[in-house]
Amino acid sequence: MTGARRVLVVRADSLGDVLLAGPAVRAIATSGASVTMLCSPVGAAAARRLPGVDDVAVHRLPWIDADPEPVARDAMDRLVDDLAARDFDEAFVLTSFHQSALPTALLLRMAHVPVIAAVSEDYPGSLLDVRHPDPGDVHEVERALSLVGSRGYRLPPGDDGALRMRRRRTRTELDLGGDPYVVVHPGCSVPARTWAPDRFVALVDALVARGYDVAVTGSERERSLVGRVAAGPRPHVRPFGGLPELDDLVDVVAGAAAIVVGNTGPAHVAAAVGTPVVSLFAPTVPAARWRPWRVPHVLLGDQTVACAGCRARVCPVAGHPCLSRVSVDDVVRALEELGVLPSRGTELPEVVLREAGLPEAALPELVP
Repeated sequence: MTGARRVLVVRADSLGDVLLAGPAVRAIATSGASVTMLCSPVGAAAARRLPGVDDVAVHRLPWIDADPEPVARDAMDRLVDDLAARDFDEAFVLTSFHQSALPTALLLRMAHVPVIAAVSEDYPGSLLDVRHPDPGDVHEVERALSLVGSRGYRLPPGDDGALRMRRRRTRTELDLGGDPYVVVHPGCSVPARTWAPDRFVALVDALVARGYDVAVTGSERERSLVGRVAAGPRPHVRPFGGLPELDDLVDVVAGAAAIVVGNTGPAHVAAAVGTPVVSLFAPTVPAARWRPWRVPHVLLGDQTVACAGCRARVCPVAGHPCLSRVSVDDVVRALEELGVLPSRGTELPEVVLREAGLPEAALPELVP
């Protein structure tokens, strides 16, 4: 793209957060700009599959990373040198409400990026050219669109702002068979955001009893958990632990009738490929900001517990009450409500947050 405006989009945390930046990336790319994403190693694979991304720079930012390494001068020098060599015209630092954009902005300023935009409640001094006001308790997709909209970037007519991924191959390379199946994803990088393993075992048994095949998915580090949840002589249960590539996970999720998952990256993968989601959503973070975006879904979890919003990685309350109150029957009823399982005419209890169906059709106007 000779002569195209060069724009950097920074989203330096997880796979799911990178996917949620996708609509904002498309808004920038629609202008004809060449878009580079700065991501962590965890998010880089997702960034490479976002429509509108031309290049990906991979660096760890210790002030954003959930498992941070010490700040090292040589690593920061490499980052600044890498960004300076790319000669960007503009940069957007995408953050969630609990993250600061200013350390990143400092390095971008050192890399001579002439225009830097971010949401910031803190005084930025000369670090930001656009200090965008916090749009409030809105979804992460809307937050990012609001920021890029402050510089005039908008989604084109006909783009509904849904999540999208570029598929690199079809699922024919995986042994999935031809029968309908439900994905059960028991793992999560943040243990407080998902069910206990034994509850997933019981769910798999319940789904098999209803006549469904089940694919149990997980990363390499979740191989043991997947084996535990899928264990036993159950011919209708297929373990996919240790999936080596994001494409493998995408293929399994894209072919499913639905996925049952905690508040973690595969929920957003499902949204990006249009697979309905039953989300075991612990209120450690607000559902309004991180629920599955523009895909049929049901959120299960007690959002009224006194510790809601705690952002805990490991639940400090005995029994993990916000999710332990969700039963296997609740998940089965949620799948019925989504039309995945035949309905037995039962209702979801009032303790759960019902979010079946698509969110509102039009994005709100967040830019003055």
